Amino acid sequence: MDNTNAIEKKYNIWIIILSLAIPLVVALLMVVKLKDFGFDVKPLTFLPPIYAAINGITAVVLIVAVRAIKNGKQDLHEKLMKFAICLSVAFLGMYVAYHMTSESTAFGDLNHDGVADAMEKAKVGGIRYLYYFILLTHILLSVIIIPFVLLTYVRALSKSFLRHKKLARITYPMWLYVAVTGVIVYLMISPYYN
Repeated sequence: MDNTNAIEKKYNIWIIILSLAIPLVVALLMVVKLKDFGFDVKPLTFLPPIYAAINGITAVVLIVAVRAIKNGKQDLHEKLMKFAICLSVAFLGMYVAYHMTSESTAFGDLNHDGVADAMEKAKVGGIRYLYYFILLTHILLSVIIIPFVLLTYVRALSKSFLRHKKLARITYPMWLYVAVTGVIVYLMISPYYN
């Protein structure tokens, strides 16, 4: 077995484990609140704008990283991609922390007591469909992107650059979409946070 295959084989099990575990753990932690276990924690309501900003920074880093590699700056590309992965991990940690301490916010809940005037409800109603389309595609691709990012990264580690480049052409637009729509989802839901 050559070194490339050995490196990829070494990481394949971790790619599978993380690709399954991360979405399952996030889904579980979305419904489990720390207060359910007797922890008296205040909602971490300051986190959504921070993790939305991290999504925005991730999008910029991804764009700059692609430009770097197209300009032959492999070291810069590598550093930026590692940074993008670190940003995604930071986002994930903050996202989970927020949802473990806070109730979910409903889109269109204008005054948080179920009462909104008819004009506001109608205005929100039309945008609601767009919001949920963006949210659902964002969530779906955020799950799908995990093995793509990990496998693309491992192909670079194993110096299998042709295969890395081929997969990166699929990974990059999906990851960029997830990062950008994360910001859009935040901007659309932010008026309804408590």
